[in-house]
Amino acid sequence: MAIDHFEPLERAPLRAFEWLNHLLSCAYCNSDVKREEYPVDANGFCLLINPTIEDPAEHLQLMLASGEYEPVNGSPKGVESIRVFGLNRPDLIKGRQDAFDLACSNIRDWHFQRQSNDVRADRVAKALLDRPFIDVVHAMTRLKPSVAAIVVGQDTVPALVAWQAEYGL
Repeated sequence: MAIDHFEPLERAPLRAFEWLNHLLSCAYCNSDVKREEYPVDANGFCLLINPTIEDPAEHLQLMLASGEYEPVNGSPKGVESIRVFGLNRPDLIKGRQDAFDLACSNIRDWHFQRQSNDVRADRVAKALLDRPFIDVVHAMTRLKPSVAAIVVGQDTVPALVAWQAEYGL
């Protein structure tokens, strides 16, 4: 992990030591992707999602089957955040696809263990919540019941419903 100046120093040098301008970033994004980019609209408002003050889910939707992010309703912040942060790089897409397959399996295991009063259920849940690509689990918890069976499979739906009730991320 690295610390990134959300608004680049070249644009706002006086914000160099302002805590609210410091965000955690992966080293790749901090050094190779975002760099000094800070797109703004015609009024000068930033077109990047700032997760400290807004919910990324208002602008980004993770397509679980493909592992790619899409902007919600063409959100300009979603479009620019995907582009600037490289959110749909092949390595991230593959990681999300793998995480989705594992999350479905882990949630089913957790549900079975929980129904059996198996003490390992809590460990399975904690392990899943501590894994990389937790955005996949968050996207799964946001699935509407009408599409959950299509996305996660009918055999995973009861476990996902229980997970949503328990963790409601």
